[in-house]
Amino acid sequence: MLIMNNINKVFKTDLVETHALRDFNLKVEEGEFVAVTGPSGSGKTTFLNIAGLLEGFTHGEYHLDGVDISNLNDNKAAAIRNEKIGFIFQGFNLIPDLNLAENVEVPLRYRGFSAKERQRRVQQALEQVGLGARIKHLPSQLSGGQQQRVAIARALAGEPRFLLADEPTGNLDSLMARQVMELLEDINKSGTTIIMVTHDPELARRAQRNIQIVDGQVCDFSLYQEKQADSMDVVEQVAS
Repeated sequence: MLIMNNINKVFKTDLVETHALRDFNLKVEEGEFVAVTGPSGSGKTTFLNIAGLLEGFTHGEYHLDGVDISNLNDNKAAAIRNEKIGFIFQGFNLIPDLNLAENVEVPLRYRGFSAKERQRRVQQALEQVGLGARIKHLPSQLSGGQQQRVAIARALAGEPRFLLADEPTGNLDSLMARQVMELLEDINKSGTTIIMVTHDPELARRAQRNIQIVDGQVCDFSLYQEKQADSMDVVEQVAS
């Protein structure tokens, strides 16, 4: 379970304070599939980075799987991140000179698994995403959708409880995007909690729950739509 209470994130320069998140509150139950949407600059990526323990926050409370994240040092935060969280990004971030098995294996080496355990996890993850027969292929020999599947396999090999996806279909055509979404749905059905940032309303609707972030806060989606409609009315009145 992920619980954020009154999370604030402020970026400061000599002259300017930017509030990326303001009194941000969110609860994600174990096994949920949550889509996060909102306009550019609304705080989606900041939220995802904080959720994934990639950056800290200014104040507030964050509990992940029963652990209070607020006062953890970098080493303890990294240990929890490596054990519990998997990441999928818009860019596949594959190493071009390594084959699929080697790409999936890289983060497992850092966690100190034995060679036998690494091999088991790599094979299982690649089979789960439908690429078990291409284990020796290089990324350049795959389509974009297949490369994203490798990136998903790399995340799954760590057997995470939480999977955080930042625009995972952003570089894919509509067919490949649907295939990747179907794969994420299957992963979620197996028990993994997924939080996905997306600009695609069709993909967002397929998640179990859709939250909207506006100006660094979780916003009621219906109210946001009304606000957008009011803005368009003003624009039309001015134009006329």
